[in-house]
Amino acid sequence: MKENVYRNTWFQLENYAHSLKSSGTLRLLEVDDSRESLIVNQTKLESFDELLQGQGVHMTIYTKRDEIIYPNNAFKASISKKEWKKLKQGKIIYRKFDIAGRRVKKKMVKPTTNLDVSLPEPPKKLDSAYSTERQQLTDIFVPCFNSRKELVAVISLGSIASNIKEAVTAVEVNLLYALLISAALGLIVSFILAHYMTKKIRRLQSATKQIADGNFDVAIKNRGKDELDELAHDFNRMASSLAASNKEIERQEELRLRFMADAAHEMRTPLTTINGILEGLAYDVIPEESKEKSITLMQNETKRLIRLVNENLDYEKIRSGVIVLNQTELNASEIIKNIAKQLEAKAQENNDCFELALPDELPIYADYDRLVQIVFNITQNAIQFTQNGTIGFSGERGYRETVIRIYDTGMGMTSEQVQNIWERYYKADPSRTNKKYGESGLGLSIVKQLVDLHQAQIEVQSQVGKGTTFTMTFPDKQA
Repeated sequence: MKENVYRNTWFQLENYAHSLKSSGTLRLLEVDDSRESLIVNQTKLESFDELLQGQGVHMTIYTKRDEIIYPNNAFKASISKKEWKKLKQGKIIYRKFDIAGRRVKKKMVKPTTNLDVSLPEPPKKLDSAYSTERQQLTDIFVPCFNSRKELVAVISLGSIASNIKEAVTAVEVNLLYALLISAALGLIVSFILAHYMTKKIRRLQSATKQIADGNFDVAIKNRGKDELDELAHDFNRMASSLAASNKEIERQEELRLRFMADAAHEMRTPLTTINGILEGLAYDVIPEESKEKSITLMQNETKRLIRLVNENLDYEKIRSGVIVLNQTELNASEIIKNIAKQLEAKAQENNDCFELALPDELPIYADYDRLVQIVFNITQNAIQFTQNGTIGFSGERGYRETVIRIYDTGMGMTSEQVQNIWERYYKADPSRTNKKYGESGLGLSIVKQLVDLHQAQIEVQSQVGKGTTFTMTFPDKQA
């Protein structure tokens, strides 16, 4: 700001100097063939000087480094040889702070006394009637040249430094006022913004505490105007996600408790049966002709326990990625026909019949044991929920894939049940549970995991009272 004030002052002084040069006050007149002399229009120069003095500007005209042509008692600033050399080169010299002086005549005050006595005056020195007056200026020096590019005069224009200091001080005061006003407004705006931001942060804090206390049904209102609103939006998404996760955990826990209850019940029944038969054999209370039947019953109950444990182990192995598939080219028709023969007796117990619509050769790229497990679990699930109906198998080749369908005419499922059948321990209809197979609720969960391991797809279509169709699509081996 100070630099700008000085630059403006120098610019104004330089304009005055150029006006002085172009106004005809200084004229170079030819006297002879070899010299030029400087002619000063005293009247115009004095008028110009009066005008400048009214602006607080002092003018001095140098003809040499230490010689002044106008005015007689001008404020004279010293010019160094180096600066005079620059002036000869046509450069303008700018000074921020300069001290100039002039000789002024002292005012003589005659002493007064009550005694009418004339005393002789003391002897005076030559310059005792004059003193040097000094003044601080901000000035410039502008060179003037003749037609031969010779320096003949230097115009010095100076503005009283105190005037510039006053201007700078005035600007500083104005800036100080502006700073104070801006600071006050800034504090007010900052307080408002801080209150606004703090209010939002407190909402987030309150909502966080509610989530920490287990209440996930929290939503923070936001208008999406700033970063805190974006944070509130993300917080609401997190709360919704936590609420959904909490519901899923509760649902899984409910299924787990149901499974534990079902498993305990299912395990208690065969264990009680086995224990009763063993006690009967130990105490020899079972007739000889019933011993074989009792042993067969124990075998069946033991198989039920083994099947229950194996299904849980299989599910955990599949979910943990322990099981590694050994996929090869297989004939799916042959595998399905063998499974149908194995489960034919079970189907007849429910008065069900098998219907096969398979080609002689149905190539499929799969793991033999796991493919058998998939078809077996779906088939026994169909037997479990079909009474006096039909369970069918069909297969066909697609584009670089094999499609297998297993359908039944059983009780069917609702759309909600279809969405949940892949869940662990889920039972579409616990009241229709078959005691010989499917009692754990893990069969279809295992199917889904094994299908995913094959990078295959499985779809379910079902209608209540009309039946269910499982469609599996196995991709061919990638080249």
